[in-house]
Amino acid sequence: MEKFIRVNMTDLTISEKQAPAKYRYLGGRALTSQIILDEVIPNCEPLGEFNKLVIAPGLLGGTTLSSSGRISIGAKSPLTGGIKESNGGGNTAQKLAKMGFKAIIVEGLAENDKFLLVIEKTGAHLVPAGDCASLGTYKLVEKLRETYHGKAGIIAIGPAGEMSLAAAGITNTDKDGNPSRYCGRGGLGAVMGSKGLKAIILDDRNVDNVNYDNESEFKRLASELNKNLQDNNVVKTYRKYGTPAILDLVQELGGLPTKNFSQGKFDRADKISGEAMYDTIIARGGKGKPSHSCMPGCLIGCSSIYPDSNGEVLVAPLEYETIGLMGSNLVIDDLDAIARMNYLCNDYGLDTIEIGAALGVAMQAGLAEFGDSKAAEQMVREIGKGTVLGRMFGSGAAIVGKIMGITRVPTVKGQAMPAYDPRAVKGNGVTYATSPMGADHTSGNCIRGKNPHSPEGQVDLSANSQKMMAAYDSLGLCVFVGAAFNSQLEKVEQLVATKAGKEAIESFLEFGEAVLKSERKFNQLAGLSCKDDRLPEYMKYEKLGPNNLVFDVSDGELDSVGYL
Repeated sequence: MEKFIRVNMTDLTISEKQAPAKYRYLGGRALTSQIILDEVIPNCEPLGEFNKLVIAPGLLGGTTLSSSGRISIGAKSPLTGGIKESNGGGNTAQKLAKMGFKAIIVEGLAENDKFLLVIEKTGAHLVPAGDCASLGTYKLVEKLRETYHGKAGIIAIGPAGEMSLAAAGITNTDKDGNPSRYCGRGGLGAVMGSKGLKAIILDDRNVDNVNYDNESEFKRLASELNKNLQDNNVVKTYRKYGTPAILDLVQELGGLPTKNFSQGKFDRADKISGEAMYDTIIARGGKGKPSHSCMPGCLIGCSSIYPDSNGEVLVAPLEYETIGLMGSNLVIDDLDAIARMNYLCNDYGLDTIEIGAALGVAMQAGLAEFGDSKAAEQMVREIGKGTVLGRMFGSGAAIVGKIMGITRVPTVKGQAMPAYDPRAVKGNGVTYATSPMGADHTSGNCIRGKNPHSPEGQVDLSANSQKMMAAYDSLGLCVFVGAAFNSQLEKVEQLVATKAGKEAIESFLEFGEAVLKSERKFNQLAGLSCKDDRLPEYMKYEKLGPNNLVFDVSDGELDSVGYL
């Protein structure tokens, strides 16, 4: 029996009830978005009492299929003003699924206090956060694991979330207990902080309530898919070099954000590439690992443990998006400096994409010189201190632009762009513009499949990719499984049927499309329209070197994806 845990932070009550039948075949993003549509007042204040935070494992969470343990967190976003689902890896989705919980729904606001939500075999209860309040995520998780259980899964916010900063994310522990797997996008850490919830502790000892429609057939199909995933050449590349493996391709396309998205190539990209990171990790040895799995049973291993010069852990992982936004975008070619900023963002509970973009805008405004890594690190530290300047940075790139009078701000619907300039990767530009989520590459990455420099075919490519990713997010699957699974979706559909029942998914793409329709319906009710499905104006006329590209997919074509 799958249950909802409903937590009312206003009166500090908790209820556990069987999930309504209408949600039976929903999980992950499909479930969080549907609950938000059903229960949240669309025009509510995102940090007010009428917003809700919904946390859900995917439909395949807790199973033996590789990379099926991503957690989805949904709410109305303080950045975009629309619906938001942000997902991350780690061990928390698997633990929730094994405990038989389909979703956690957090509603209301605690009055001048902060709490921990403890979920264990005997039930769920709230306890005062006490001296856990205001802790950075690293000390927080260490303390909670000492207090509760050494292998507990933990979902938490840092000081940025407690300050309700719009760039705040929500962290999840990885399989080693490191609080580094972020649901970073959309400011959902601010929503969690506004409700007075500091952390959720998941103790799944002696519990395994994962149910199957046909367990033996599920395991057979999962084994076949796992083998295909393990042997896939693209997956092997990510296993060796991690997500920074893609940096060379984006650089070659002339789409690597450089100097606040003003250039498409970075002349020192070789110093921050996947190969450079791999070589550094191998040379330093110690606790460093070029390949590391963020969740139990993952065969991709695209994560990493990046060591300092003494072989001690500096940060884990160091990802492409962070390198792009805090490296080339700031004209910084020092992996150690990028890793230090990454660590600080993890500890404060911040989205590195949003902060990297915010610092790029700040540098263009003259608050620091491009290439000055020490100044960049100090700006991140200002956020942790909670200074006025730090709160500006922590509110995201759009706010920095407004305050500093900068119009060249790489955002859509208030959310910063990931590390693919849409003038050179035009399919991603369509996704940034038309996704219900705002600028978000994981909503439909289109770097392959069409000539990314040409506007031709990009709308169809993006629309199809968005449907695909909405479905993957709903199953709890990592984006990288697509390298092996996209060519065998029928087998994935069969797998889902053996887990949830044959009625769960008749068509993979139609399932994803239904999710998108729910999200767009919420956004329409919240006041968003096709007029919001636009890239920044300067990207339509400012040519991006070295290929002198502009974003030239027409507004009419963009409108065909979204709200018509």
